[in-house]
Amino acid sequence: MARMIPDSSKPDWRCTILDSVADGVFTVDGEGHITFFNRAAEQITGLRKADVIGKRCCDVLCASMCNSDCALCKTMENGRAIENRSGEITRKGGQRIPVNISTALLKDDEGAVIGAVEIIRDQSLVEELRKEISARYSFGDIISKNAHMQRMLNLLPRIAESGSTVLITGESGTGKELVARAIHSLSPRKKKPFVAVNCGALPDTLLESELFGHLAGAFTDAKHERRGYFATANGGTIFLDEIGDISAAMQVRLLRVLQERTYQPVGSSEPLKTDVRVICATNKDVEDLVKRREFRQDLYYRLNVMRLHIPPLRERKEDIPLLVEHFIGKLNRVRGRNVQGVSADATARLMAHDWPGNVRELENAIEHAFVLCDGQTLSAVHLPDHLRPSDAEAPAPGTSLEDIEARAIYDALKRNAWRKLATARELKINKTTLWRRVKALGIKLPPEAGTE
Repeated sequence: MARMIPDSSKPDWRCTILDSVADGVFTVDGEGHITFFNRAAEQITGLRKADVIGKRCCDVLCASMCNSDCALCKTMENGRAIENRSGEITRKGGQRIPVNISTALLKDDEGAVIGAVEIIRDQSLVEELRKEISARYSFGDIISKNAHMQRMLNLLPRIAESGSTVLITGESGTGKELVARAIHSLSPRKKKPFVAVNCGALPDTLLESELFGHLAGAFTDAKHERRGYFATANGGTIFLDEIGDISAAMQVRLLRVLQERTYQPVGSSEPLKTDVRVICATNKDVEDLVKRREFRQDLYYRLNVMRLHIPPLRERKEDIPLLVEHFIGKLNRVRGRNVQGVSADATARLMAHDWPGNVRELENAIEHAFVLCDGQTLSAVHLPDHLRPSDAEAPAPGTSLEDIEARAIYDALKRNAWRKLATARELKINKTTLWRRVKALGIKLPPEAGTE
């Protein structure tokens, strides 16, 4: 199917149809001179059609990519369509507008390239909604719109003020330490240290020394006295992660700290007072451990004053788009990039995955895609192997003029209950022309459309 440049100087059914779409559409000839400029393009750019026709697009459009990374120029040079590249356009008057830009070549009936088309989609409303959603569903680095998570986040200020011991449960990678840090930052202890300890990563003898410190000569290689984490965190908060992995002996020592607010460094007989808030976390079922006598019941009751449970990511998949955007923004800041988002195929694969590693696995997947992507959109082919489509070769081709025309006709037919005469009147074209374009563009109509 030939993709011809509509001639704006003559009445043309193609111009009429393209004027009815919400996206800005303009075409250029082989030299980059604008040959068509629809009404939406006028509204988005603030420029009048009469003032731009015949001029080079780089002389009249003020887009962020015009000078150094022109999408239209790249398509003209290498013949590759570009789909949904993010950028900005400066309207006449100086207002900057976020947009998505797609480009494709235009060819004559013999297949020779005669120009190109660019489609501009105004993203102003999307950007406003994105900022509103980000503000509504973020709590520091904790991001969620899940109802359970929202209820938990609403409780954090009251829990933080209480000073009570907190037990946070949830699978590995769900963000338990983030919640603990949020509680600390909201508490009266926020100006004092926050010390995080992974109890499951240390053997029992070393953990005791790390938590409570030791005197010189307390054991082999203890050449100097050492302050423990409880001393370091004095006045602040200590976060004991993987508390379900500590031994029975360590459980007794921790119970004493919680009951008496004192502890003894290894090798010392003198108890030391401590003023530390304890927040614990585990990925295990502590009630089950208590039933199996693997965890002390009295310690469990001491820890379980305030209980917070973080659901796994597979149970709150509505958070995936928010988290993806957050991770991309963080990577952009760290690496000086301008990646704008993920493609539809990548989003579908992210939403379909069960995420056994939860938020941590998702963050790693986005970083993997970020490294492989050399453009502004992360696609399915950039994802890790277990998420990547096996038959993927390249992203889908860019939007063509026919795609825009077909969508405009289909939407108009749907608005008019599939009545072709009413649709033709709305589009200001002949009914015969409409019917011919429906067939030529391969527009599939529902059974109720009929032939009227």
